[in-house]
Amino acid sequence: MTEQAKYSDLLIVDGALSLDVGAQPNLTVTRKSIAQDVKHMLMESGLVTKLLAQRSATLRADVYTEMELLIETDTRLVPGTIELDVRSTKVIAITATTYEFGDLAAEVNYDTPTS
Repeated sequence: MTEQAKYSDLLIVDGALSLDVGAQPNLTVTRKSIAQDVKHMLMESGLVTKLLAQRSATLRADVYTEMELLIETDTRLVPGTIELDVRSTKVIAITATTYEFGDLAAEVNYDTPTS
């Protein structure tokens, strides 16, 4: 592993804990850990749920702005580098730059229910 493991977290894949062949939890580190945190921050904020119910393009744009502002509260990210790319009505790609680990990417798919 070439990256320093300053940040680590349990790896979540498709809403479930990822386990290795020995049934032990897999870990995610540094940039991938931050990306996972950003994704979960959005899911837990309720903003993704607001998008599901919103049909107005103008009000959806307001929710996207709220999402960007929320992501900017993460002190590990460089302010002004957060970008949301709405790939479809159900998928948002997020890119940002971290202070220590370069660029990161995350994708929020809100077509499927999460728990």
